[in-house]
Amino acid sequence: MATSLATTKLDYGIDAPAVMRNLFVIGAACALFAIFGPASIHIEPVNLKLTPMFAWTGGFLIAEGLLFLLYVKVGKFRHRDFMLGLHSWHGDEQVLDVGCGRGLLLAGAAKRIAALSGSGHVTGIDVWSNVDMGGNSPAATQHNLDLEGIAPLCTLVSQPAQEMSFPDATFNVIVSNLCIHNIYDAPTRHEALRQIVRVLKPGGTALISDYKRTGEYANEFRKAGLAVEKKRGSLITTFPPLTVVIARKPM
Repeated sequence: MATSLATTKLDYGIDAPAVMRNLFVIGAACALFAIFGPASIHIEPVNLKLTPMFAWTGGFLIAEGLLFLLYVKVGKFRHRDFMLGLHSWHGDEQVLDVGCGRGLLLAGAAKRIAALSGSGHVTGIDVWSNVDMGGNSPAATQHNLDLEGIAPLCTLVSQPAQEMSFPDATFNVIVSNLCIHNIYDAPTRHEALRQIVRVLKPGGTALISDYKRTGEYANEFRKAGLAVEKKRGSLITTFPPLTVVIARKPM
């Protein structure tokens, strides 16, 4: 039965599964302590009231966990459409998805090309970390592409963003969501951004979405001569709130 389900159901994974788990686990622990623990602790000369402190903390963490779950189930699909809608599609684009994960943006771009009966192609690169996304693997990504019916329009390549093997000026559109911040070393992260600039064609557009370091990305792109603007995603269905850096390479 499990094999049958695996062959028929799309699964774009849970982003940062450990973060979501910790929000619910720690939030529930705080809520339980507020209910069953001592109401206060007296430490001369302070009387520390524990119940409201743990109740508010538990409620806040559980609420964040629910917002995270909303993003995983609904928000990231809307954010994908928001990101891809920032480009006017013609169907002949060569597209790169940096940190493609289980293929959400990759498949979305390929479906836009297919809808236009275009000659374009989408390439996804990743190191397929299971810390950044649950159940991450090239096979899981390929499975989603097969189910979406756009596998012939897509290529998967296993390589990190800072070590791209593509020739200069290969792609018209480069997209990435919640990837670049996972490169923790600043010089390596900046090299990944320089690689994006290098493989982007003149006149091409990079759409880089993240919840932090977007100012850093924008500065690096500006230093490379790209025209940059930023747009925020939904404050309700994206958690944490996401910003898209839109960088256009001059002709």
